[in-house]
Amino acid sequence: MAIRAFTLIVLSTFELNKKLIIAFSGIDGGGKSTQINRFVELVEISGSRPRVFWSRGGYTPGFNLAKKGYRKLRGSRAAPSGKSKQRDNAFKSPIVRKIWLSIAIVDMMFLYAIVLRFFKLRGFVVICDRYWQDTAIDFKLNFPQEDVQQWWLWKLLVFMTPLPDAAFLLLVPVEESIARSKLKNEPFPDSPEVLRGRLELYEAMATKNYWNVLDGRREISSLSDEIISIVKSVGRK
Repeated sequence: MAIRAFTLIVLSTFELNKKLIIAFSGIDGGGKSTQINRFVELVEISGSRPRVFWSRGGYTPGFNLAKKGYRKLRGSRAAPSGKSKQRDNAFKSPIVRKIWLSIAIVDMMFLYAIVLRFFKLRGFVVICDRYWQDTAIDFKLNFPQEDVQQWWLWKLLVFMTPLPDAAFLLLVPVEESIARSKLKNEPFPDSPEVLRGRLELYEAMATKNYWNVLDGRREISSLSDEIISIVKSVGRK
């Protein structure tokens, strides 16, 4: 009801180009899901069609299908999904790492270069829950042995991915991220050390011109107001 009341108040002044890509990125617990849910409802009430587009390298639909097929073939010899000692041991092999990362990048390329553009051309307001930069940070933290961002395949992915019409980076301190993850019962939360490294990388990413950096500790409606104001400015173009 609170979201509905909020959207009705701003609806009369909300003019939206129906072909937009809006990206939400940031540290876990930053408030991405809350703001995405509010924004989706606003888009629906405004008469446009939202399409939420979640992506994370190594967990994309095509790659998940490939992993499922691999586990079926290997049976008990395959590493289980999620974090495990067996999975960590498998990734000690440079060949395994490179194959895994290459397949993940190729599937992301298909999603960003083709699927994302397809929905935009169909007239959807595409709302991205994470963008390629989030995966860049994941790869840097999880595969420090590989300088993935220097791979030609990664550079091709970045080149082929469209720039979002508006991009929001929601950040909170590490302690707040941990507290919020506990409330959400995250199954595989990052350690405080990893979260600090992740936050540092996000803060470096925030220097890029097209990111609108938001403090996730702010009041929810205040953040929504700012997001809508920014989207309105690009939505009229």
